[in-house]
Amino acid sequence: MKNYTITVNGSVYDVVVEEGAGSGAAPAAAAPKAAPKAAPKAAAPKAASAGAGSIRVEAGAAGKVFKIEANVGQAVKRGDAVVIIEAMKMEIPVVAPQDGTVASIDVAVGDPVEAGALLATLN
Repeated sequence: MKNYTITVNGSVYDVVVEEGAGSGAAPAAAAPKAAPKAAPKAAAPKAASAGAGSIRVEAGAAGKVFKIEANVGQAVKRGDAVVIIEAMKMEIPVVAPQDGTVASIDVAVGDPVEAGALLATLN
């Protein structure tokens, strides 16, 4: 038997996998479901407090933060890239929805994000 820790949508599960005889048949008894345990919260460095601005810049797709293009206090115009997300080997720019000043960057490079997640805010 082998023990694994698996994270699914932010929930961490400890699972035990029993090695079969290799016949391709289903195992005789399934391992009991592991109870989820609290996922460790990574303290991502924030340039300012989360949600400091009134204009939200949200991820359009799930992926990983590849690059942060703007800095807190920087003026951006509608369509300027604020954050770049990598999803399925593609770099996807997340752009400012309107002109403004970056109030907060709420993610760090390497952070996994879901579609609709708050990436930054503008004023």
